Amino acid sequence: MRRWSELSEVERVDVYTRQSLYLLLWFFVGTMCLSAIAQEPVHRTAYVVAGAGILVLTAVATSVLRAGLDQQRPWRRIALLLGLSAVAIALVLPQPDAVRATVVLAVFVNVAWSLSALRGRWLTIALIVGLGVLMGATTGRVALLAGGMLLAAFCVFTVRASLWLLGVVTELDQARSAQAALAVAEERLRFSRDVHDVMGRRLSAIAVQAELAASLADRHDPRAAAQILAVRGVAHDALREARELARGYRPTDLHQELEGARSLLRSAGIDVRLDVAEVPAPWQEPAAWIVREAVTNVLRHSAATQVAITFRADELSVTNDGVTASPPGGTGLGLDGLRERLAPLGATLTTSADVPSFRLTARFADPLQEIS
Repeated sequence: MRRWSELSEVERVDVYTRQSLYLLLWFFVGTMCLSAIAQEPVHRTAYVVAGAGILVLTAVATSVLRAGLDQQRPWRRIALLLGLSAVAIALVLPQPDAVRATVVLAVFVNVAWSLSALRGRWLTIALIVGLGVLMGATTGRVALLAGGMLLAAFCVFTVRASLWLLGVVTELDQARSAQAALAVAEERLRFSRDVHDVMGRRLSAIAVQAELAASLADRHDPRAAAQILAVRGVAHDALREARELARGYRPTDLHQELEGARSLLRSAGIDVRLDVAEVPAPWQEPAAWIVREAVTNVLRHSAATQVAITFRADELSVTNDGVTASPPGGTGLGLDGLRERLAPLGATLTTSADVPSFRLTARFADPLQEIS
């Protein structure tokens, strides 16, 4: 079983919701039984016997509730729960009023709380009306019939509201994951377009010039040598541009990168705070690389709700609150590659994690070499 710190935000909400519903069920039933025993010492033996039966009934109700939370309908366990409830009511009718009231309330709470997790309009109506009739029939009071229906409706509302909140959190997390996957797909598409635009044009030029050079060579035209040199020049240009694409796609603009990061993170439901003062011109493209890599990591590897990007003096930092556990050794290929690109420019890149915060810091040396 994983520790709490290793769970994602959605997993924590799921565990919290489930355990809360289980604990509330046992708390209500246990409190009623203990309170009745303390107030009626004369019937303590009857309460002990009834309490043993209620314990079994509550265990079955917990099993039904667990299945309902997993969006299942365990009809056999439901039938067992209702059968045990009917037997308990039948056996307790001849008992003193205090014992009977305690058992009826325990049955009421177990049935209402466990079956509330099962969805369905008619099932809900039958549950509320049936429990109201149970209260009215066992007490002989019409007022308690209405009161039982209200109490059953309250139980249904409480359980369903918890499940609704869990569903909303789950859907939001799925939407954020889909947004992150979409951002990665868009980045890959942008890279493929760059490769097509740059390499396609260069390779087409090489093919045409090579054909021309071959034609000139067949005719022993002295211009063939010059044409071959031209092909070599285009090939060198293509190689240089391929390296630029592999190193950083295309020259990036820091302002556009910051605005893109703001838009992308906000669309993923993450609050963004930008506090970037005037960045010297030689530092802008390396800073844009860092922002791009940091935002990509936030979307792909964290459960962040807030991101702060700041620049002060010679230091750029990107902080997020999405770390769920201390990261293992190493920082990943993306950051390692970024360090290699920054090293010739006199810049250093460091990371620090203090759950749930993760900080990426780049320090630029002075002077910084211009990007070639």
